[in-house]
Amino acid sequence: MSISKSQYLFIITAMLAVYYLAVGIYMNHLGYYNQESIFYIEKTKIIFEGLGNRIKVMGLTSPLLPFYCSIIFSSVSTFLAPVIASALGTAVLFYILASTLKTRIQHDDFYFYIFVALFFLHPGIIYVAASGKAIYLVLISFFLFFFNLLKFYRSNTTFHVSLASISLVILIFCDYKFVWLCLFFIPLVLAITLQSLNLGEKESIFRLFLSFNSPSLRRKLISKTFAIYIILFILPIASIISYKLLNLTHSNDLNYFIESPYATWNVLVDKLNYDITTAATNYQLPELSVLVSVRVIYFCPLILIAIYLFRESTYQALTILTPFAFIEFLHIKYDKLYITYEYYLIFLILSLLCLIFKALVVQNQKVFKIIVLVAALSTFYTGYSFLKGSFIHDEKAFITTLVSGEHNMDQIEIMDMAGYINTLPKNSHVLVDDAIAYPIAAFTNDIRRLTLPYQDLFLSAIETPYRYDDYILIATAKNPFTGYTQLNNKYIPAIRIVNSGVNYRRVHETNNWVLYKIISIQ
Repeated sequence: MSISKSQYLFIITAMLAVYYLAVGIYMNHLGYYNQESIFYIEKTKIIFEGLGNRIKVMGLTSPLLPFYCSIIFSSVSTFLAPVIASALGTAVLFYILASTLKTRIQHDDFYFYIFVALFFLHPGIIYVAASGKAIYLVLISFFLFFFNLLKFYRSNTTFHVSLASISLVILIFCDYKFVWLCLFFIPLVLAITLQSLNLGEKESIFRLFLSFNSPSLRRKLISKTFAIYIILFILPIASIISYKLLNLTHSNDLNYFIESPYATWNVLVDKLNYDITTAATNYQLPELSVLVSVRVIYFCPLILIAIYLFRESTYQALTILTPFAFIEFLHIKYDKLYITYEYYLIFLILSLLCLIFKALVVQNQKVFKIIVLVAALSTFYTGYSFLKGSFIHDEKAFITTLVSGEHNMDQIEIMDMAGYINTLPKNSHVLVDDAIAYPIAAFTNDIRRLTLPYQDLFLSAIETPYRYDDYILIATAKNPFTGYTQLNNKYIPAIRIVNSGVNYRRVHETNNWVLYKIISIQ
């Protein structure tokens, strides 16, 4: 019994999924967690195990779609849910890429084997699959967005623009920073519309001249440009406005989902990564703007091949170059943040997409395949070196733990404090601010014992803790996030003045946290 190509592809995808799950579970047993996955774990526990009104947590936790994907697998294991989601999601990414490749390049398996090798061995892809982060969703939606744009260029059918618009919405709700990608497509739409007009001239400048000097062509150009703008951007704009209004309704803040540490994990983590790096003795300057694009090319030499393949079409080449402008813009706008690994990986996915569309147009396939092979092999080294030398702690910790096989110690202090809370009497309650203490809340066995900010009684508990709780978790002066919570080292002296009849005693202490017991009311 012979195996069809579709069955063969499904088997490889299943093998990839099992492989990614094995690596992810192995990393989990070595104690590797990143802040994003821990944040999802804590919010999932609140939704399914918490007490009080959880609608705000359910609807405003950001990024929204990765959080929901993690929730789907929480029935299997709350702690492994983000890893399961990223492992299966990365396998789905491979299936989408490989099936698209097989549709377009049916009689040459060389490029398919390149794809398989990348997804099995590339350190960056393994990081995406086994870390529990939401990068897999970003890459899937990014691929689908550019894939449908390139399909539109070939077919001139606005159906593909509609699919690109839906993909853009998913992309934005996976990582809000991609909203800035729209800026660079606003001028590009005019070039796309010009190319779609049935004119004899090939050069864009002459096509524009002819269009503006002919009343009928001018009307057609304006109406078609406006139509593409509407189709491509109206859904993302409407989605963002609706979601911001939802935030305004439930939190009185339009930007709650991107600015509040209760809604998203990266508000404080990005600041911490920057502060740690700048305070280090071997401090390195952030990437210079001029060098970001150079670093992209060094990370993914395949992108040069992609640009070469689209060299004959100006507007298509500009489409491929748009992510370069986007990443440069991010570096300028968020000048105190480092470019994370996911923004380099989008160029790898874009390169593979370009190979799918244009690999067979090259006449000298033998030389071209050698160049592609060398470029693909070089990405294994650059993918590893970028992770190893990353300024982002979670990225560097992943590859260090994976290669060394040693237990990761990053969460030891957190687990120590959470472990002590788990040993407290069953009916005791602990006042916790999960703006910064969400890792401790995530590793607590019974989250119902915690008084958290999503609950209506939290503000009252801060003012008179002895009426609601038996213990208070305080951030010490050494805690890098101590300035972002009321429950810091200044809280106990202040509350002693307000509630003079209450005593507080330290019962457990680490470098960054102190647990106080409310011991008496006089």
